[in-house]
Amino acid sequence: MSRPLCGAVLGIALLAAGASPVAAQRPGGFGSRIDSTRYVRTTAPTNPVIQRMYQEGMERGQAMALAQVLLDSIGPRLTNSDRFDAGQRWLVQKYASWGIPAEQQQYGTWMKWVRGPTHMDLVTPRLRTLEATMLAWSPNTNGRWVEAEAILLPAERDQWAGWASQARGKFVLASEAQPTCRMPAQVQEYGTGVTVARIDSLRGAWRADYRQRVAYGGNPKVWPKELGVAGMLTNSWSNYPGVEKIFGSPKDADNVPTLNITCEDYNLLYRLAENGMHPTVRLFAESQNLGEQPVHNVIATIRGSEKPNEYIVFSAHYDSWDGGSGGTDNGTGTITMLEAARILKQVYPNPKRTIIIGHWGGEEQGLNGSRAWVADHPEMVTRIHAGFNQDNGTGRVVSAGPGPFPAGVDALVRYMAELPSSMTGQIRMSDVGGPATGGTDHASFQCMKAPVYGLGASSWDYGNSTWHTNRDTYDKLITEDLQNNATLVAMLAYMADQDPALLSHEVKPMTDRQGNPAEWPSCGTGDRDTASSPR
Repeated sequence: MSRPLCGAVLGIALLAAGASPVAAQRPGGFGSRIDSTRYVRTTAPTNPVIQRMYQEGMERGQAMALAQVLLDSIGPRLTNSDRFDAGQRWLVQKYASWGIPAEQQQYGTWMKWVRGPTHMDLVTPRLRTLEATMLAWSPNTNGRWVEAEAILLPAERDQWAGWASQARGKFVLASEAQPTCRMPAQVQEYGTGVTVARIDSLRGAWRADYRQRVAYGGNPKVWPKELGVAGMLTNSWSNYPGVEKIFGSPKDADNVPTLNITCEDYNLLYRLAENGMHPTVRLFAESQNLGEQPVHNVIATIRGSEKPNEYIVFSAHYDSWDGGSGGTDNGTGTITMLEAARILKQVYPNPKRTIIIGHWGGEEQGLNGSRAWVADHPEMVTRIHAGFNQDNGTGRVVSAGPGPFPAGVDALVRYMAELPSSMTGQIRMSDVGGPATGGTDHASFQCMKAPVYGLGASSWDYGNSTWHTNRDTYDKLITEDLQNNATLVAMLAYMADQDPALLSHEVKPMTDRQGNPAEWPSCGTGDRDTASSPR
């Protein structure tokens, strides 16, 4: 899921290039709630296809086996990295083994970057191996160990010139420290009122102070290179011990390695520097920049037997950040759609309408893969009957909605009313609202007035513990929830395929907060190359 950076000061400036500018979007839209008695059954499903899908997905499901390959063996899928390519080839082969044609479809070009090993030690005043992660697209240390002092930014603007003259070859501590790396919930539970107030006050003051320090030199994506610093050391803490937000290095800061240091280790370096103890660190970092190369989506197709020119879309972004293995963002969405296609092919192999399964690239850089696809296939977009997008974590689907499509209300109610209450009972369905404007890929379709709906998942503390973090790994997946979501999507697709006519693409008129008419959002065509993107 694509959302702006938060946390460290440098996330506002230096690291902003690593996160999408697109704001998060609630999957169900902004409408009021639909009465659940309209769509939650009080009896067991009687449709034999629904019953067989439940057995295939919940009793013979392959979701976790597929996820183990994707997350453990293939690993993280940074856009157009070597692992991104390896996983796309695996998807194509897996679909082929089920008799489903699939292919990599180029939508542009992107910088190809290969991560190598990173190792960093504190060497003076004592020895300690630091938990450090080189940020995506960062340059390397040219095959050598680099040893240098880690220094703070100057505290006053008039100190900048003198500081800059001494910064060459040094590691710069480019984020504020944290008063504590204990989670805020723990501080609230155990701290006295004085403790809580002190920590909150220090955190705010230190953040404001370091924002000023970062800005003294001008553009923080430029001056590190101009000054010839050895590297930029940052912290983007996620409010949990050891959990860090990991994004990308600045696009314009070539030849300056950029690393995230965990809160605990970053604070250690900061305190040593602040107290005049001159910490020295040693870094070895490998990476390969292979230049601009073709970048792809993976598109799988189950051709319709009666209405091949009408479409039902399965949608999930395939790319991830690479601090962890992209487990819940968006390995779970990828597996949901992959397993849903397998269930559909096994139980309902000849749908009336064509099923399009889109595994989008470049979502984390601004929904680039899905935006490019809808822009390049207008004749198909106008014939989309329904679609389902899943992002935002491992939990079972708990929210859905029609977005801006009035016809989608009765359609979704009708579909879910045939499904087991164990799947629909927890779903909060919203009424008609505005179109999704960002955050994940159904926004690309809704912007083009195609009824692809977002399926929102229960949190499992997604925002703090796994979203774009170094701990987003296979162990965070919940078997029952992932099986539920894949089976749910297969069932929804089957129900949508039973509709006799193409669903209306009529949308609710846009209004502003005062209820005045407003323009429909601009859709764009996605950034088709690295140069076009803020990255």
